[in-house]
Amino acid sequence: MSPLRVVLSSLFLFIVFTVQEGAVDRIHFPITGFSLYLAVLIGMMALERASGAVIMGFIGGIILDLAPTTNSPFGQWALVLTIVGYAIASNTESVGDFSTRPGAFVLFIAFGATLTLALYLLIGSMVGEDAGTFGRNTVVVIGNFIWTLLFTPTFLPVVSRIRSYTMTSRERA
Repeated sequence: MSPLRVVLSSLFLFIVFTVQEGAVDRIHFPITGFSLYLAVLIGMMALERASGAVIMGFIGGIILDLAPTTNSPFGQWALVLTIVGYAIASNTESVGDFSTRPGAFVLFIAFGATLTLALYLLIGSMVGEDAGTFGRNTVVVIGNFIWTLLFTPTFLPVVSRIRSYTMTSRERA
């Protein structure tokens, strides 16, 4: 991943984060909320090669850690998303190319966001963070899965197109 591409992808993630904090978080979804930022980030990591997925996870986690609404210890999101980026990077070949299977890609993003939230809650409980009751957390994670599954097809083409615009000719080969 080229340094210019890292900067452009970081700016795109920051814009998505701003939309998440400014607009999406203001919508009261039935069941629970939807994390556009997390779904876009998982999609970007899934489209990257091995090193790019880990870098995107770390950068995405740092952006979430710097958010004023985050109650968790600094670095928790960076740790969680770096672990998820590594898991995606190490299993890229077994998952295959998503360009021919958009339905599988949507499912992958929904399950990835769900597992990311579950890992966040697990690591938060390990460091002593009070995240609420098990029942409420289960509802939040399942609700986020449902909304991610419903909304991902609307923004996935934009994520793919932005990724292709930021790629250099060396990365396309």
